[in-house]
Amino acid sequence: MEKKPHFVRREFLPREVPSISLALLLATVLLLNALLYLYLNKFYSSLGRVETDPGLCPFGHFKFGAVKNCSPWLSCEAINREVRKLKCVGEGAVKKVFLSEWKEKKVVLSQLTNSELKEDFLHGLKMLKALQSKYVVRLLGYCEQQFTILTEYHPLGSLRGLNETLHIPKYKAMNTWHRRLMLAMDYVSVIRYLHSSPLGTLVMCDSNDLDKVLSQYLLTSDFHVLVNDLDALPLVNRSAGRLVKCGHRELQGEFVAPEQRWPYGEDVPFDDDLMPPYDEKTDIWKIPDVSNFFLGHVEGSDIVRLHLFDIHAACKKKDPAERPSAQEVLDTYRKILTLLIREAAMPGTREML
Repeated sequence: MEKKPHFVRREFLPREVPSISLALLLATVLLLNALLYLYLNKFYSSLGRVETDPGLCPFGHFKFGAVKNCSPWLSCEAINREVRKLKCVGEGAVKKVFLSEWKEKKVVLSQLTNSELKEDFLHGLKMLKALQSKYVVRLLGYCEQQFTILTEYHPLGSLRGLNETLHIPKYKAMNTWHRRLMLAMDYVSVIRYLHSSPLGTLVMCDSNDLDKVLSQYLLTSDFHVLVNDLDALPLVNRSAGRLVKCGHRELQGEFVAPEQRWPYGEDVPFDDDLMPPYDEKTDIWKIPDVSNFFLGHVEGSDIVRLHLFDIHAACKKKDPAERPSAQEVLDTYRKILTLLIREAAMPGTREML
């Protein structure tokens, strides 16, 4: 009996296999996209900033740690009676800072050191009270008569110690490009908040060099950025024709924006009365330098810098009006973070397709 040929069934296999493989690949890509979407949502809410902060209380109140109820800001009497100084941990031109204790909790007590700068001190207190939010260190109490401010303690200190902190074995897992980029996003979020604050457009004037900028911000134990020093925060009011000047002395160096430098050349002595004022775009000029510090030199940071090149070039436009807003910078950072995480989660997918 003649045997039936077996090639009939086989001839369809080469056509069916690619179709099945492509379908499986597409299904895998869709699944990965869905998982990535869920991951990014969790990522932004856990590592980034959500729009609501459950730790915030009504004006004039605070809570921190595991405490559920809000308490009124501590008064002069309560601070004198209940707060105990432990040691001095810092001193600047305006105030001295003490690590202190209140009800077995570590807190920070700041006191005026130079009576000639009491207006700066009181301005900082005014800003601290008015700007309480997830972007600003938590105020626990104050005493205007004694020029004293009580705030929450953050053991990791200012951003000046970021690189040292990330080399501690406990925190080495945090030393990644995406965690560093998230810190840069936190910093830009603070600038965005100050530029659209409840008080109006505020300029971060204590920012004439990188070290000074970093000293104004705190690193929290869950690796977020808070602004801590609000002594030099003037208001821009364009509708009223009100611009600002950061101090009354000449500013120099590439870190400060071009409009902050003396425009009349070395032959004309600096005169504060002749120095033109400027607006909040000085803060935008400094973002690339601060972000470059945040990114450091970990694996992947150069790729991040490459993706940030265009927005950082825009931040460095000589004409302040041509620079992006802090919101535009933040939106770009978010898009780049999402893109890079997607590429890291699905390497080679484009080539497979």
